[in-house]
Amino acid sequence: MAQIVRAGLIQQRWTGDKESMIRNAVDAIATAASQGAQVVCLQELFYGPYFCQVQDTDYYSYTEQIPDGPTTQLMCEVARQHGVVLVVPMYEQEQPGVYYNTAAVIDADGRYLGKHRKNHIPQVKGFWEKFYFRPGNMGYPVFDTAVGRIGVYICYERHFPEGWRALGLAGAKIVFNPSATSRGLSEYLWRLEQPAAAVANEYFVGTINRVGVEPLGENEFYGQTYFADPRGQLIGEAASDTEEEIVVRDLDMGLLEEVRDLWAFYRDRRPDSYDSLVKP
Repeated sequence: MAQIVRAGLIQQRWTGDKESMIRNAVDAIATAASQGAQVVCLQELFYGPYFCQVQDTDYYSYTEQIPDGPTTQLMCEVARQHGVVLVVPMYEQEQPGVYYNTAAVIDADGRYLGKHRKNHIPQVKGFWEKFYFRPGNMGYPVFDTAVGRIGVYICYERHFPEGWRALGLAGAKIVFNPSATSRGLSEYLWRLEQPAAAVANEYFVGTINRVGVEPLGENEFYGQTYFADPRGQLIGEAASDTEEEIVVRDLDMGLLEEVRDLWAFYRDRRPDSYDSLVKP
């Protein structure tokens, strides 16, 4: 892994249709790449509205196969064209009637590397996700990419420390957390949980949120996309809470060794004392 990895996060507003969302994302990736970004992550369910504000089978039409669907194939070409690693969150159809909230990971040469399926699925007002998604069944994969080992943890999962740790134990150096979360529900947690996860697990975290109020409900998505380092500090400023933004930051991988030597959390773990954590 290079000592400095330049990474990008894409914060978008719903445009009203899937096609223009995809075009905007492709343009934003090109902009990030022109600024030197080597890895770029899009927001949760990037090409659609956050339809989980309602329970309506019409939105099953947003599903695509991964990797054989058209958006994954397009993003493989975009990754190859710009030489960037991409994390692309989409609505996946495994088979008719079996759907997942998924992020595809594509290497800088355009090769599809694999996917993470969201394991923790909320079911609260304005976030009726169990209507749309089965819980993930692929664990917590880490991907070897042109920028090193990266992991993905999607939105609601950030409230669960176990997956963060599983990604660290598997060697992740950067973990991306694409999200769709609203001001009234979670804003007070937004700058606490992800920096804390970066500290506890001694890696970088890039976390993305969309912006705006969408026609399907009253959720106000508050943006504030950012990177946190393994000391829990934001790298530069967080993005706007109302406007679209492309966040590109330099991540100093040398800091990982420095922090891990100082705190040695992985050395001092006591897995022999954690049996109760995995009991139902």
